[in-house]
Amino acid sequence: MDENKQNLNGNGPWWKPGVQLLSEVSTWIVAPIVLALVFGKMLDARYGTKPTIFLVLAGIGFLVTCFGIYRVMKNYMKKFPDQSRDPDKGREKEK
Repeated sequence: MDENKQNLNGNGPWWKPGVQLLSEVSTWIVAPIVLALVFGKMLDARYGTKPTIFLVLAGIGFLVTCFGIYRVMKNYMKKFPDQSRDPDKGREKEK
C-alpha cells in the first residue's frame, strides 16, 4: 500500500480513525437524547404530566450525551497524544 493511504499506525486507511470517532460521537448524541424523548413522551401520556417528565428526561439525556462525548474525546486524546497537540506532525509540509 501507498504510504499516504495508510494511517499513522499502519492498520488501515488514513480515514478510518476519523470515521470511527464520528460514529462514536454520533452514537452518544443520538441514543441518549432520542431514548429520553421517546420515554419522556410515553410516561407523560401515561401519567398525565404533560411536559414535566418529558423535559426532565430530555435534560438528563443531554447531560448523558455531554458526559459520553467528553469520555470519547478523552480516550481519543490518550490514543493519539502527538496528533492532539500538533495536528501536522507526521505530515509533509506543503510548499
